[in-house]
Amino acid sequence: MSAEVNASNAAVFEAPAEASDRPVGVFDSGVGGLTVMREIMKLMPKERIIYFGDTARVPYGNKSGETVTRFSEQIMRFLLKEDVKAIVVACNTASAYALEALERDCPVPIIGVIVPGAAAAVRATRNGRIGVIATAGTIASGIYPREIGKLNPDSRVLGKACPLFVPLVEEGLWQDPVTREIARRYLEELMNEDIDTLILGCTHYPLIQGVIGEVAGAGVTLVNPAYETARQLEILLRERELLSPEAPGLGNEPQYRFYVSDMAEQFKSFANAIIPYGILTAKKIDIERY
Repeated sequence: MSAEVNASNAAVFEAPAEASDRPVGVFDSGVGGLTVMREIMKLMPKERIIYFGDTARVPYGNKSGETVTRFSEQIMRFLLKEDVKAIVVACNTASAYALEALERDCPVPIIGVIVPGAAAAVRATRNGRIGVIATAGTIASGIYPREIGKLNPDSRVLGKACPLFVPLVEEGLWQDPVTREIARRYLEELMNEDIDTLILGCTHYPLIQGVIGEVAGAGVTLVNPAYETARQLEILLRERELLSPEAPGLGNEPQYRFYVSDMAEQFKSFANAIIPYGILTAKKIDIERY
């Protein structure tokens, strides 16, 4: 089974006639997955989307695989209750630790962010040296080297945990000299290994892609798994005949709905800096009920 696409469940999933009108579910440990949602919105503007950010329990990157899996299963059950037609695990750590367990129980197609990014990196590299920057949890899981190795066993994958990037992003220091200096220190080791491709292995990192690109230099191709995941989702929905045929109507339900486990106002403020159309509300729910 692929580590990213629920092939076995998708194969037996028979979409009812109205399934294409249902929303896509997207979840993350907090706000980083909004970069994935933004790419989905750009690529598939007719789709309705429900986003859940686990802001009460962020970050996932320093938690055990068992804990991340339990949290992810709760969120999956919430999204299924909202009648989603597909689920995107818009979190590298949850994709690394929890996706296989989610696949076993999910009755709708489900994808993560690892394999799309790994495949794009294999396509992009010229010398087979691929760098990955991510949370400590994602790096420790070894998921990127495993997935890249399946596609090109001759590739050399070098990982670097970059824990300070997430708080810098969430503080809005996207172009700050401090962020640039931290990026220089993090990337120095990878650049000394002559990488020519770098995976942004945390969904926060595309927000500082400009700074990372400047530090890495023009000779390094940056891979944004958020964009690659949106592309894979479109392919999956098309293959399952689940693409929304038309834009949502102007009824009482908004096209995009946002839920969090805590700090709704802070989430809304951050989301409005990322989502191109802005968001009106973010509803807090008790995710532990699920």
